[in-house]
Amino acid sequence: MSSIFGYSPQVAVSADEKKSFLAFAEQTAKEAGLEALPFFRSQMNIENKRTDGGFDPVTAADHAVEKKVREAIARVYPDHGICGEEFGYQEGNGLTWVIDPIDGTRAFMTGMLHWGLLLALFDGQEPILGVMYQPYVGELFSGNGEQAWFSRGDERRRLRTSDCRSLEDSVLCTTGLEWFPTDERAQFERLQAQAKLTRIGGDCYVHALVAMGSVDLATDATLNAYDLQALIPIVRGAGGVVTTYDGGSAAMGGTVLCSANEFLHAAALQELHSV
Repeated sequence: MSSIFGYSPQVAVSADEKKSFLAFAEQTAKEAGLEALPFFRSQMNIENKRTDGGFDPVTAADHAVEKKVREAIARVYPDHGICGEEFGYQEGNGLTWVIDPIDGTRAFMTGMLHWGLLLALFDGQEPILGVMYQPYVGELFSGNGEQAWFSRGDERRRLRTSDCRSLEDSVLCTTGLEWFPTDERAQFERLQAQAKLTRIGGDCYVHALVAMGSVDLATDATLNAYDLQALIPIVRGAGGVVTTYDGGSAAMGGTVLCSANEFLHAAALQELHSV
C-alpha cells in the first residue's frame, strides 16, 4: 500500500474473521466513545485546523477518542493499518481501520446530539464493516454489508431501510448546503424539489437513519474517507445503496448519495443528472 491512504489490492477476510472484527469494533467504539463525555457540554478549548479563513474545528475530545481507538487496534491487531482524521495514516498489512473520532464536531462543540464515533475496516477496495456510536445517548449502529443492527442498552435489533420507491414520497436529509460545490448544489436542489420533505443537519446520523428506515435519502458533499466508510456497511447491511453522484464507489468519499433501496437510488441518480 502507498504511503497515502487509498485503494490497494483487496485482502480476503473470512466470515468468522469479519464477525470477530465487528465485535472488536463495537466494543472499541463503546469504550473509546466514553473519552468524549467529560468534554461534552463543557467549556473546552476549540482549535481551528484551517489557516485560510475557513473554520474546521477540533477539540481535545477528538484527540482523546482517536488515541483510545488506536491503542486498542495496536494491542489486538498490530499488523493492521490505521487511518484517522486527527493522527493520519499508518500503513499495515492491507487491512486498515478508518477512524473519525467525532463525526459532527460542530454539533459536539455546540452541545447538540448529532455526532458520533465512526470506525470502519477497509479491505483495500471497500469498507467491510462499520460502527457508529453516540455515547451520550448510548446508540450504536453497526453493519457488515450484509446485515446491520441498532443497539441501545439491552435492546439489539436488525435494521431495515424503508421500502420507499418514489422521490415524491421520500424524506431527504443532508448535513448542510454550504459544502456543495456550485454544480452539485444545483443537483441537490433538483432532488430536493422532488422530495416530500427535506431536513438539514445531522452529520453521521442522516446516513445511519437511512439504515434505520426513518430517512429515505441522505446526501453530503466533499466527504473524506473517514467521514463515510463506517456508514457504508451499515446502510448496505440494512438494504440500502451508497454511491457517489456519478454512481461510483463512495469508499474514498466525495459527494455521496445514500438511498433506502436500489429503485429509489436509480430514481435519485436520474434526477441528479436530469439536465
